[in-house]
Amino acid sequence: MLNGVGIYPFESENELIDFALNRKCILVAINAEKILHATDQTCEIINRNVGYSDGAGAVKALRQRGYANAVKIAGCELCLKIIERLAPQGKSFYLVGGKQEVIDETVAKLREQFPTINIAGYRNGYIKSDDERLALIDDIASKRPDVVFVAMGSPKQELLMEEIQEHHQALFQGLGGSFDVYTGHVNRAPEWWVRHNLEFAYRLIKEPKRIKRQIHLVTFAWWLLTGKFKREK
Repeated sequence: MLNGVGIYPFESENELIDFALNRKCILVAINAEKILHATDQTCEIINRNVGYSDGAGAVKALRQRGYANAVKIAGCELCLKIIERLAPQGKSFYLVGGKQEVIDETVAKLREQFPTINIAGYRNGYIKSDDERLALIDDIASKRPDVVFVAMGSPKQELLMEEIQEHHQALFQGLGGSFDVYTGHVNRAPEWWVRHNLEFAYRLIKEPKRIKRQIHLVTFAWWLLTGKFKREK
C-alpha cells in the first residue's frame, strides 16, 4: 500500500499478463500522480482491481518498501504485448476511447500491425447519455470479447469497466490517452528520456501548461525521501 493505493510489485510484463489472464481482472496503471492525489474513492476503485506500476515514482516507492525487482510497465506498451500474446490464439478484442478519428486510426493501425487480430467491436470514448452507455455494455456482452481496452482517463474508465464486468467477464485494461500516443496524435518521449525516467520532464517541455500538475511531484519526492505517506492502510 502506498498512500492507500495497492500496487502489485510485478517483476516483468509477462508475469503481469499471466496473472491477469488467470483472473480476468481489471488492470489499473499507477503512477506518482495517482498515488499523490489518492482519495478514499480512488483507493477503493484501484484496490478492488489490479494496480501495476506505470511510472518511475511508483517503482521507486515499491523498491523502497523492499520489492527490489519491481519494474515499470508502461500501459501503452502492455496493451500491445497482450495483443501480441493473444491475437495468434484467435482471442477477440473490444476497444473504447478517444475521438472518432483516433479510434478509427487505432483500429486501422492495429490491423496492419497484427494481421490476425480479431476486433469484435469499437467506439469512441464520448459517451453522452445513459442510453449510449447501456448500448455499449449490451454490445460488449453480446459479442463477448476476451479483452476490453478502455481509454477514457481515470476514474471514469475504471468505473465503466467495472460496470461492463458485471455483464461480461474478460480481461480489462484502462489506457488513458494511449490511443492518442499510439496513433501519433500525442508524441511519447524518445527512448533516452524514457530510459532515464525523465518522461515527465519531456512532457513538461512539450506542454508547459502541465507545470501545475508536475509541481506536485515535489511532494511525492519528499514522501519518498522520508518514507512517510499521507495515508497508510
